[in-house]
Amino acid sequence: MHVPLTPIRALYRAVDLYAKKTGVVSGDRRFTYAEFGERVERLAFGLLSEGVAPGDRVAYLSFNTHQLLEGYFGAPLIRAIVMPLNVRLTAAELTGILNHAEPRVLVYESDFAPLVEQLRQACPSVQCWVESGEPYEELLTRGRIQRPDLFTFDEREIAELFYTSGSTGTPKGVALSHRTLYMHMLSISATFYNDETQVELHTIPLFHANGWGRPQCATLHGLTQVMVRRFDPAQVLRLIQEEKATSMALVPTMANALLHCPELGQWDVSSMRQIMLGGAASSPELVVRMEAAFPCPATVGYGLTESAPVATCSRDKSTVRFADAEDRLHHHAMAGWPLPGCEVRVVDPGMKDVPRDMQTFGEIVIRGDNVMDGYYREPQATAAVMTNGWLHTGDMAVWDEENYIQIVDRQKDIIISGGENISSIEVERAIAAHPAVLECAVVSAPDPQWGEVPAAFVVVKPGHTLDSSALCDFLAQRIAKFKMPRRFQFGDTALPKTGTGKIVKRELRETFWSGKEKRIQG
Repeated sequence: MHVPLTPIRALYRAVDLYAKKTGVVSGDRRFTYAEFGERVERLAFGLLSEGVAPGDRVAYLSFNTHQLLEGYFGAPLIRAIVMPLNVRLTAAELTGILNHAEPRVLVYESDFAPLVEQLRQACPSVQCWVESGEPYEELLTRGRIQRPDLFTFDEREIAELFYTSGSTGTPKGVALSHRTLYMHMLSISATFYNDETQVELHTIPLFHANGWGRPQCATLHGLTQVMVRRFDPAQVLRLIQEEKATSMALVPTMANALLHCPELGQWDVSSMRQIMLGGAASSPELVVRMEAAFPCPATVGYGLTESAPVATCSRDKSTVRFADAEDRLHHHAMAGWPLPGCEVRVVDPGMKDVPRDMQTFGEIVIRGDNVMDGYYREPQATAAVMTNGWLHTGDMAVWDEENYIQIVDRQKDIIISGGENISSIEVERAIAAHPAVLECAVVSAPDPQWGEVPAAFVVVKPGHTLDSSALCDFLAQRIAKFKMPRRFQFGDTALPKTGTGKIVKRELRETFWSGKEKRIQG
């Protein structure tokens, strides 16, 4: 039997099997899965009453809330497309996205009311603006749809639309079909979920490719989902204790913030069983420190919006025998090996596999059920990143005979100095190991002799001091001389980041290449 593949099946599985269980915790509100399912059906009716038709976009400008989670199911329930927006974007950036995607409805939190006033004038395609307080609740009073027949769904239709972070250029709309989302959900389920008693903390913003693809999986398995409205380290620690949270996903900057939170150690985090690190390269030191602070494995993963997003994970593999504890840690800090339903290769410009020697750089390409259905309304851009069904990621890596992948850099971030390829990530890992470093980034800077050289931006921990001489002495035993940064900028102000916590290297690089070099402070 061919039953259409759609994440709507996850919703109704939770409603049928876990009706009385607390499914969603958002601030001071709690909903059983029966109540959550009813709210989703009422949202669907409300959207229909506003003229939303199949294929229409329903945009959200919201932090992590139950309303946003309801939108993940409510819009696809009527074959519309849910479209979460990055809340950190400017009015001009959001205007560009909205005028490209042309959503019919935009649901927003009251925090963004001043911003929405600007968007109303610039985005005529949005016909209905719904504030997430009383207006949203009124929308839910208009009626309730009946459970739809699954066979009325076309699994190839688009269910979600995410615009990329723009960390490397103009945001593009990544279109994910019902089928892609369902298959990715099964892939994640097979890798991470085997216990219905887990309590999931939604720490990563849900405008970031489902916050690592977790809401559908958590719903499928009937987990209690705790919405972390805005990431605040102390608040996360408090929620772990109060809700007895068992799992969460973090980007490295979030993990670093938790480790440096003054309240770490004051809250009971013994309930934690699983931490997923992704969104940017992690270091062995970060994994060690996370596992020391939390009584559970810290597992590294890799993916991108275009892969829905998780493609690989550094979980143990039965055919791999670690030489010692250090080797095991080294493997756990890598991007890992592919999830079920996903193929990953590291290739040269001619699409031939590079040697599996953990030395030769190549580009990661991905093929599988989790790969996007294309860039929205951009067929040429879609074709540009696909070769015979393989998605070009733009991420450079090395790999071994067991298909373990280690990210070395973004293609655009590789520093070529005097003909030598330098991984900015490798240099960043070495710098981050210094006890006085809070965060850092390494980019290229122009040099008359070598063409370009590594330049380091370093944020120093409060109460510590550090200068280039001391840092170079520290690095001398960790990286080769040709990889050593030639220029430094020290400060105590956080580096610029995207809405998902990725450091915006493009902005840092421009301080050298635009002729407008400036200090970050201090």
